[in-house]
Amino acid sequence: MTSLSFSAAAHGPLPLLFLDVDGPLIPFGGTPEEYPDGYPTYRPARRPRLPASQVNPLLPRIDPALGPRLAALGCELVWATTWMDEANECVAPWLGLPDLPVVAWPDPGSDAPQGVPEPAGVHWKTRPLVEWAAGRDFVWLDDEIGGGDRSWVAAHHPGRALLHRVDPRHGLGDADFGVVEAWLR
Repeated sequence: MTSLSFSAAAHGPLPLLFLDVDGPLIPFGGTPEEYPDGYPTYRPARRPRLPASQVNPLLPRIDPALGPRLAALGCELVWATTWMDEANECVAPWLGLPDLPVVAWPDPGSDAPQGVPEPAGVHWKTRPLVEWAAGRDFVWLDDEIGGGDRSWVAAHHPGRALLHRVDPRHGLGDADFGVVEAWLR
């Protein structure tokens, strides 16, 4: 892993890193041929704040080693997940991360600003993430990113943006970190 030095004073605010949970952190959908013994499971860096009976049973699929790797990227980490506050109650401790800001999503079915619906092929998260970024450079790690999202962001976001689709069958891995690190350089 490459160490990055980034001076916020010299270069402005750190880039944002919008992070989804299901897919990037909790892999799913792998075949028995890919994972004959099932997905690997891990022990948490710190215990989640929720009682064990309320912890998502897929949480052990999250490799806590991802926490330090994400923190070392030199970005401001932000939860961009439907887990909402539960990401700070369960996932952040599992990864050994502090509480992170959480993107508040619009109500399901609500129209985009000024009643304009999302264009076909644009994920419902895209517009709120661009609004949250407010012109700042950002990375978005999600398993549902497509070409429509990249085109929409390029047309509506004045800063740099990396929209990186993580293969949900495997979750975040070395190749994904390599793409992000190269973009940040």
